[in-house]
Amino acid sequence: MIPDETISSLTSAPDLEHSLSGNYVRGIIMARNRGTAIMAAAPGENSATYDALLTFGLLWLDRSRHRKSRQPIGGLRLFFPEGSGSVIAHRLKAVSSSITLELYEYDPATYRTSRVDAQDGGNIKSWLVPRREFEGALAQAREAIEPICRLNPAAITAEPIPGTSEVVLRFRGLHFARWGPRGVFFGTGSEQALTPATRPELERLVRKLELHRSPLASSPQHPLYRSQAERWLESLVVADAARIDARIDPRFLYAQVPAISAGDRGIMDLLGITRDGRLVVIELKASEDVQLVMQAVDYWLRVRHHQEHEDFLRYGYFPGASISSRPPWFCWWLPRFGFILRPISWPAASSGTSKSVGWA
Repeated sequence: MIPDETISSLTSAPDLEHSLSGNYVRGIIMARNRGTAIMAAAPGENSATYDALLTFGLLWLDRSRHRKSRQPIGGLRLFFPEGSGSVIAHRLKAVSSSITLELYEYDPATYRTSRVDAQDGGNIKSWLVPRREFEGALAQAREAIEPICRLNPAAITAEPIPGTSEVVLRFRGLHFARWGPRGVFFGTGSEQALTPATRPELERLVRKLELHRSPLASSPQHPLYRSQAERWLESLVVADAARIDARIDPRFLYAQVPAISAGDRGIMDLLGITRDGRLVVIELKASEDVQLVMQAVDYWLRVRHHQEHEDFLRYGYFPGASISSRPPWFCWWLPRFGFILRPISWPAASSGTSKSVGWA
């Protein structure tokens, strides 16, 4: 703590009503009749816990400001072990400058703390897979997978698996077969090789998917209906981009564009472009997720990084299109929320201006 500051409250008890995790210690420190919200992550936690610290810290800041108190709550301080804050610093770039937010790392052996410069700690390490690699993988697999795709051309799609030489086949988003150097394998649980003898089993699997993986299915509780829900949403958008917005150019929708950011592998759900050249990031969610906004921040920052470095055209994305320099437009396709949006100042990814978003 800074001299003249005192601890007003400190707890690690979960507060599920306000989406506050018990994985962190949170509290309030006071100085000169003004408070600061604090939150800390302990040593030995997994990377997901450290990466989520900013989300829960902002939730705690919001909760602190809405509690009855004589003293106003100013900013937020986050504490984490040395070497665990790169994702936090990366995401901090998207938080409104109107929020006073400080990062501190500590030595787990001595608990001595030092302030982190977010500009130094959150540099993006990100790259794109050239489109020619995807197209090459599809060309190699074409002879083997085309007969399978013909079983239901409207529902079956093929896409390369980034970083491998394999191509996955999906039925309305659900992975049911894959092609690789050793041939075709199929199954929604355990896999088996596709041979002339097992071909009838593959056809039975496709008929089963047609029955249960359908908007007209009699039982929405069936595992084949409920599995990989975001992938199903993705297949709907790819098939008809106007479901999202008529301004999106239907020629260019790239599913699962891979990127590396702040040392962790991440996936953007869909990347597209409007008819007038503005990039579009589409985030698809079929269930509530307290990390939704921060996941969106990750995706948007990666796209913006590659846009500023003119990587997309260089790596074969959006051939023939003229990409605008405007910040990417962000679209969420989401379920109805069971939690309440409450004002916290965030930058709106679609315009770069401040927007009130948060959770209660």
